[in-house]
Amino acid sequence: MASKADQEFVEFIVKAIVSHADDVKTNRTVDEMGVLITLDVNAEDMGQIIGKEGKTAKAIRTLLRVLGAKENARVNLKINEPEGSTRGPAAEAAPEEKTEEEKTEE
Repeated sequence: MASKADQEFVEFIVKAIVSHADDVKTNRTVDEMGVLITLDVNAEDMGQIIGKEGKTAKAIRTLLRVLGAKENARVNLKINEPEGSTRGPAAEAAPEEKTEEEKTEE
């Protein structure tokens, strides 16, 4: 895929969503698996890019797949965790409350 339309598309969409548009950076690599676009954004904008339950990121990836299909290429998006991000690993998440059924079993 000689065209960089996919990378320009990601930058355009992401800059329209985030508060710190100057911090948006993309990197495009091509290999035998297809095209990989790596996205870096400001730590404060991660929530806006991911969206509720990951729906915004999923929508961007879906649109990229359509754009890639026009050029017979597989296009993937990787969102890098920014430095200074406040989100911790999933293992550090708060323990879930036990249901009434689990409490009675103890």
